[in-house]
Amino acid sequence: MADERYPLSDAEQARMLRKLMLYWDGQWFLKTVEAFGLEAAIELNARVRASFGRIEMRVLLQTLGRTRAEDLADALRMLNTYGAAFMGDGLRADFTHLDAHHARVIIHRCLAYEGAKRAALPRRDQACVACEVLWKAWLEVLLPECEIQVRYPMRQGLGDPLCQFDIEIPEIVSSTIA
Repeated sequence: MADERYPLSDAEQARMLRKLMLYWDGQWFLKTVEAFGLEAAIELNARVRASFGRIEMRVLLQTLGRTRAEDLADALRMLNTYGAAFMGDGLRADFTHLDAHHARVIIHRCLAYEGAKRAALPRRDQACVACEVLWKAWLEVLLPECEIQVRYPMRQGLGDPLCQFDIEIPEIVSSTIA
């Protein structure tokens, strides 16, 4: 009897694990707010998210049998792949490679922001604060020789209808990785 299990398909397992990972993150954040206050929790969450983001990209690179992305377009493809694996249908995003030095990511649906709204805390931008360090952390692992710049002209947590991340690799640096 100890070896008996309920059957779960790979898809059911992935959906369950995605939900549990997000719930775990949300519960960690809420308990941190209770213990240290909202502002300290937001700052700590951003630090933890950037640190974990670096781990995520190292694991993704290992899974893909790679040591780095080939260029900005390849890095976007990897981030799109990771987003689909991590959030499945919960993430709706457009990854656009504009040229060798510029890219844009538009997030139409963000489960972290949706969770922040449900928490009904005085601020709803805590997920955005973490994102502001996360994208740079991800890209620094994927393109380690590059000086990455990420701008955030639109964020759902600040009342915008979507999130927009503008990514730039200066020409001088990007020419060394091509």
